[in-house]
Amino acid sequence: MRAGGVAAVAGRALGAVTPLGRLVVAASVAAWWAGGGLGWSELELLGATGAVAFALACLLTIGRATLRVRVDLDRRRVVVGGVARCRVDVEPAAAGRVPPSALELPVGDRVEVFDVPGGSGRHTEHLDIPTDRRGVVVVGPATTVRGDPLGLLRRTVAWTEPVELFAHPVTVPLEPLAAGLLRDVEGRTTADLSTSDLAFHALREYVPGDDQRHIHWRSSAKLATPGTFLVRQYLDTRRAHLAVVLDGDAAAYPDGDHFETAVSVGASIAVRALADEVETSVLAAGQVAHRTAARPALDAFTRAAPGSAPLVETAARAVRVVPDLTTAVLVTGPGPSAAALRATLAAFAPEVRTVVLRVDHSARTAPSGDVLTLRDLADLPAVLSGGDLW
Repeated sequence: MRAGGVAAVAGRALGAVTPLGRLVVAASVAAWWAGGGLGWSELELLGATGAVAFALACLLTIGRATLRVRVDLDRRRVVVGGVARCRVDVEPAAAGRVPPSALELPVGDRVEVFDVPGGSGRHTEHLDIPTDRRGVVVVGPATTVRGDPLGLLRRTVAWTEPVELFAHPVTVPLEPLAAGLLRDVEGRTTADLSTSDLAFHALREYVPGDDQRHIHWRSSAKLATPGTFLVRQYLDTRRAHLAVVLDGDAAAYPDGDHFETAVSVGASIAVRALADEVETSVLAAGQVAHRTAARPALDAFTRAAPGSAPLVETAARAVRVVPDLTTAVLVTGPGPSAAALRATLAAFAPEVRTVVLRVDHSARTAPSGDVLTLRDLADLPAVLSGGDLW
């Protein structure tokens, strides 16, 4: 065996010794040495007892059972408040019997412990995983634990990979957002000129290389100069593309409840836009889902967590990620000042329609301009119906 392999084995062996086991080993060696030097047989007996106890613990821990462990969730995504059911199957991976063991399964910030009886058959455990808050619950890895009654040694073997359970934010149903949105066939007109599109702009003189199909023959025939032709000039159009930008700056929200409401507001708009088949990108407090579908969009909102990046930086990132942006909805809390919001809106091109949704649980003022204020998620349908989102 190579030196690296020996070092790895030694490292795993030392890692199995618990803090209590190290204390017992150190105390036993010290008692044995002190008893021999001082001639105290009591200390020598104490040292020998500790050494024997540690040796017996090693004998109880030696060996490894070969198991097949499987952790299954009946669903990987639930809405906050939902319950996912987890099934754990344990069976020998080969013919023969396995000794009894304890199986530990981390579920979020807690650890579930199952007693797995020895034998040659399959053992199944069921576990309900409730979700009382938005976020990602990591289930696993399933780990078997072998040790001794005194707790001197603890050997763990991981048998599965961690599995993520997404607790999606609560959303509110909205009326179709595309009710005033330009149809994708027409697109959204920009200031960029094009030689071929749907939005007619003007006529100009033909130059070599122009597509002759765009010659306007009737106008050309009226020209006094023979051989001069006029071609149609168009304005370039874009397919509608919505960006939902969630402010991830913790300073924008007085507390966690405001941030959770903002997450639900952004998720509700994204879900409705995707149901309307509007091309949508999500930038949610550091999480990005570009040209996404409903599931990845909700996953991004689920992973969102407040940080320190100001809204203006997130908006600038949205411009870089979505260069063909046509509409931006920014969701924030009561923290940003009017000047900060103006600086944020200035990050977008003039032709991009921008709307700010400010979540303020104590707000009592009506929406004004491009800043719409709502007290709770339930206010969102009324706020959007009263504001010109598109």
